[in-house]
Amino acid sequence: MPVPTPPATEHPPVRTRRPRIGLLGIMQPLYDDMIPGITEHQAAYASRVAEKLSDVAEWTVSPPVRGRADAESAMRAFEADGLDGVLVVMLTYGPSLRVTRMFSQMRLPVALANIQPDPAVSPSWDMDDMTYNQGIHGAQDTANAMVRAGLSFDVITGEWQSPEFAARVDRWARAARAVSALRSLRVGVFGYPMNGMGDARVDESALLRKLGPEIHVIAPGALHREMAELPEEAVRDLMAWEDTALEVDGRLSKEERVDHARMQLGIERLLEETGCGAYSTHFDAIGEDGRFARLPMAAASTLMAKGYGFAGEGDVLAASIVYAGHQLAGDGHFTEMYAMDFPSDSILMSHMGEGNWRVAREDEPVRLIKRPLGIGGLADPPTILFRYRPGPATLASLVALGGEEFRLVVAEGEVIDAPELPSLEMPYGQFRPETGVRRCMDSWLRAGGTHHMVMNTGARAEDWRVLCELSGIEYVRV
Repeated sequence: MPVPTPPATEHPPVRTRRPRIGLLGIMQPLYDDMIPGITEHQAAYASRVAEKLSDVAEWTVSPPVRGRADAESAMRAFEADGLDGVLVVMLTYGPSLRVTRMFSQMRLPVALANIQPDPAVSPSWDMDDMTYNQGIHGAQDTANAMVRAGLSFDVITGEWQSPEFAARVDRWARAARAVSALRSLRVGVFGYPMNGMGDARVDESALLRKLGPEIHVIAPGALHREMAELPEEAVRDLMAWEDTALEVDGRLSKEERVDHARMQLGIERLLEETGCGAYSTHFDAIGEDGRFARLPMAAASTLMAKGYGFAGEGDVLAASIVYAGHQLAGDGHFTEMYAMDFPSDSILMSHMGEGNWRVAREDEPVRLIKRPLGIGGLADPPTILFRYRPGPATLASLVALGGEEFRLVVAEGEVIDAPELPSLEMPYGQFRPETGVRRCMDSWLRAGGTHHMVMNTGARAEDWRVLCELSGIEYVRV
């Protein structure tokens, strides 16, 4: 069946919003007397670049920057507009000391586009053409200033009208969107993290300083109150959507479905009220509270499908990287490695019952089932069940190394079309790493890769590499 659409929400899936990027064109007044009208000529070139890339992002093009005041004013405007990043384009040579101060205070992710108006040197060129196309040595001076400012940035060299250039700008723009989103992210933790689970622990101040996510603890009692105050109409609407979009298990009672719907809607309302774009629940924190009948399994699946980051057991690192997966590549899916299958050279991927159903196979229904679950000591939690869609896929794990040092461990591969596992009542699939199970797992473990991670469909390792480049964290591909 086609992958269904989630219920309407005031916060549509973040993956539907294109990156919003500023184009900062740099030149200098030196050439005004030599070539009258050069500023307007090169401003038109900057506008053509943005128009050519209009499918990649929404662009705000600054007037040509001709000095320090121009540069700092343009950057303040980009920041005030809440843009995701800045693409720097050399319109002519521009002395870097005029933008050095700006780069030393840079807050937005940045890329330097090493491009020129004409793709080839021509015998017909005169001195005007030489001046229009001399951006490369301005790029060198500017990049030197960025390096000396300690700025993390990407560089994109190419023919600005080519599909290859557009593809590279698209990758950087999505990474910039993800980095900017992480910098303003708030992660709600319901209750407390799982005791003893070390690879999810992080110094929250260091996480906030380096990458941006802020941890916001939400008392389970707040969820209980939200559930009690929900209007009946909202509960009915959610259940009606499930009846249309999912294959609903007839064994589920109305009481089970109503309770699950109230949990999902209550969680979402709290996330909206507290400004959280990601969250994590821990089964013990819910189970030990004493006021809840079951765990919010199906809620996590649909909230992920709506664009929220999620991780189990109070894992803020994993919830943050799932959220980044939405921003970077769409359809971030929370999962973990369950078991190795050496005959197929693959790894069984699953979790306790949470998974983004947007990565489901399209030839099988997405099901809402009744299933027993002893963990948490509560009643059966309605759970969304599906198998992962076969095809290219990428795993990424955010590792806290201590202090403000972080690492991203990434593995590319494919979800294989493996046999069905009829007794497995939670979302699952088998991932075959491109380097093979043995080599991949040796490297994953040596790098300290965590047991919770995000999966995205598609070959996304280069996307994650650019994100690491922009955020100044270590990138390890295994």
